[in-house]
Amino acid sequence: MNNPAPLRESAVLAPVFRDAAGELNLVLIRRTHYGVHGGQLAFPGGKREPADASLLATALRETEEEIGLPGKAIEVLAALPPVSTLTSNFYIAPFLARIAPPPTWRVQPTEVAEVLPVPLRYLADPANAGRENWQLPGWPAPTPIDFWRVGPHHLWGATYRIVQALLPRLLAGEWAL
Repeated sequence: MNNPAPLRESAVLAPVFRDAAGELNLVLIRRTHYGVHGGQLAFPGGKREPADASLLATALRETEEEIGLPGKAIEVLAALPPVSTLTSNFYIAPFLARIAPPPTWRVQPTEVAEVLPVPLRYLADPANAGRENWQLPGWPAPTPIDFWRVGPHHLWGATYRIVQALLPRLLAGEWAL
């Protein structure tokens, strides 16, 4: 009998901020084309390291490493329900945080291609959502995938599932933002 590999612990930060017009934005990154999730839209975050005291510590460390956002610019508001990736065996602990965005993002160029602040109203608009059958390497057959279009990119997978659960709570004003 095959025993599945244990899930690898990881954590992400779901950063939100109000822009100059007062509009609430969710910060995503587009990963470089290296690595298991290369080219995908995601939240800043990554694998738990042995020195990380907690998964929150992982999320904060990775956020500073990937987009240069220091802990003093982050106010963690809530631990969100965890999700697991369907193909790469990661357990992801997401944390919602209000941030003070820097004038210029300082990205880790080997990991992050760009930072994408996305207005919540954009994600709430059904015109920006989609569903298509995708056939990805290693998948036995085409599979229906739900996503949001973000510019020329697709927000899908584990990050999609985190945002899908978080979006109605943000729009309902569950947190003072």
